[in-house]
Amino acid sequence: MASWYAIRARGPNTVKAGAEVAIYDEIGACGVSAKGFLVELGALPEGTPVDLRLNSPGGSVFDAVAIHNALKRHEGTVTVWIDGIAASAASYVAMAGDEIVMPENAFLMIHDPAGLVMGTAEDMRAMAEALDKVKGSLVSGYAAKSGRTTEEVSGLMSAETWFDASDAVAQGFADRLIDPVRIVSRFDIGRFRNAPPVLVEQVEADPDPDGAEIEADEETDGDAEGDQLSDADDEQAAAPGAPQPPANSPPPSGAPPDPATIRAEAIGHARAVVDLCRLAGQPQMAGRFLEENASLDEVRTALLAAKAEAEPEIAPHHPQPGRQSAARPWGEIVARTFKLKG
Repeated sequence: MASWYAIRARGPNTVKAGAEVAIYDEIGACGVSAKGFLVELGALPEGTPVDLRLNSPGGSVFDAVAIHNALKRHEGTVTVWIDGIAASAASYVAMAGDEIVMPENAFLMIHDPAGLVMGTAEDMRAMAEALDKVKGSLVSGYAAKSGRTTEEVSGLMSAETWFDASDAVAQGFADRLIDPVRIVSRFDIGRFRNAPPVLVEQVEADPDPDGAEIEADEETDGDAEGDQLSDADDEQAAAPGAPQPPANSPPPSGAPPDPATIRAEAIGHARAVVDLCRLAGQPQMAGRFLEENASLDEVRTALLAAKAEAEPEIAPHHPQPGRQSAARPWGEIVARTFKLKG
């Protein structure tokens, strides 16, 4: 179930041959991994040119690395179009492009990876070491594309550096500028330390991002009807049988439901379900709960029941929990869950 990307082949009657890939949300959002993305990308005919459209605040670093590597392996030409922002993990995906194109009013951001850990001091030291290794891998990718040294890239990541399109081209993180497009950030950028004031003002000035359109540059896809962008999340939300969170309150009598509110509630509910399952050491159960439209109370009850069944009663002859315990879901499993901030 794709909720954050769309991959489609262009028909034989369109001006451009090849395929269009759109990532218009958080990468790997709502607990959905990049596995489906990689399967669909791999199903494209060998040598198919790909246009990757990006407007994303980032997401899972491991999913982003997997997507980056898959795009680099792809034998066809990959052109990346940053339609709004490519921040955090999304900027690393962009580095897979043979050419990276940015409208003059688009943004790209790189920063250090971050993660969550619960456990002992040893668990936290292990997390720090893992994050250092993850950063090293990302630094290599950014440096290879930009031509900058690894020391320069590392410093830019530590500072959470935002590039407008001109800066990105000047410093090697993008290849070509095009005319500005009308963009709307659908994302909460308050999580970032150094978001550009112009981007913050733009987000605050547009209270209804779902009602806005992205006007594609005529050079890229204004020539053919089949090349118009679509929002994968809006399609998913409208699809029959798509899981929605339990309604918190009905809309006023006679008033149509607000799509932006429904979407925000759906994403918030899904994230809460995924977080509960991860903390309980049962991440595989999240998909089932979302399909069943389970409320958070129902999720908690089911997780507690599953935990009670999985853990035998502690008797005097059982080893007590400690460093020798084989099951450490609250430490090791959470410690291995990494994602870029965003």
